[in-house]
Amino acid sequence: MGNWNDLMNEVKEAGNVHDVVRRKYLTQLSRITGRNTIVYYSGWLQKSGIQAIPRTEFLLNETDKNGFMAAVHRLDRTKGLDLCLHTPGGSIAATESLVQYLRAMFGTNIRAIVPQIALSAGTMIALSCKEVVMGQHSSLGPIDPQIGGVPAHGIIEEFERARVEIGQSLNNVPLWQPIIAKYNPTLVGEAQKAVDWSSQIVKEWLVTGMFEGDGDANAKAEAIIAELADHALTKSHDRHISLDRAEELGIRVVPLEADNKLQDAVLSVHHACIQSLTGTPAIKIIENQKGVAHVTTLGAVVVGAA
Repeated sequence: MGNWNDLMNEVKEAGNVHDVVRRKYLTQLSRITGRNTIVYYSGWLQKSGIQAIPRTEFLLNETDKNGFMAAVHRLDRTKGLDLCLHTPGGSIAATESLVQYLRAMFGTNIRAIVPQIALSAGTMIALSCKEVVMGQHSSLGPIDPQIGGVPAHGIIEEFERARVEIGQSLNNVPLWQPIIAKYNPTLVGEAQKAVDWSSQIVKEWLVTGMFEGDGDANAKAEAIIAELADHALTKSHDRHISLDRAEELGIRVVPLEADNKLQDAVLSVHHACIQSLTGTPAIKIIENQKGVAHVTTLGAVVVGAA
């Protein structure tokens, strides 16, 4: 029989009801696939209306790697990794660093599972994997980067339109002057660099991962980037790319509905994570099938294990 402190520690490690249920289904999913499983879930949909939480708190950032390092530690890396993604995106630099880390740990034996939405940098991570598991309800998004919440492509397009219209008539100067004045002088260059950077790294990941060994790898990668990185085609940074559209673009997609057992397991994990984000102070969850968790709440990070 344990003493008071032993039992108290056991209760703390077990977590609340949401933790218990979420970890139960994470373990089940890993047993079904025979692979390691890590969830990366953001609560931007559940808590976006809370003014005390800046939108940046929901985005992928440099500190998230700490959570992944904790989750990867002591896993049997020969089993590969299933990465369940639910995120609005985030920093290009943080995304590049995270993908490099995960590939250093698992090689290219990484599969993305998108139960609902993985946008922007979330889509970039998915495209770094060997395949993407999606349901009819799942969505990817454009990979056009944002600067200060504004699409980089939009900044470039606006400056180009201003250049053309002012070149046509100096009478347009008063119209464009207050619009251009809100941007700093280096913004256009930074926007172009961000666009080029995101396209370059995603192409490299596609060629060395999803299309590794394919004689047409470069052409297939360029076709995907030409669509997802072109703001003129996608129209909106928030545009949703369905399973069917992803297949049309040439992305290697595995339909979740093709395996009922897998579908039930994935959706159970998804619903458990969403309920955790809805019913607790958590705004971001990184956790593996062993219950090793890195949970971000407003102004704090909770690290624990089942």
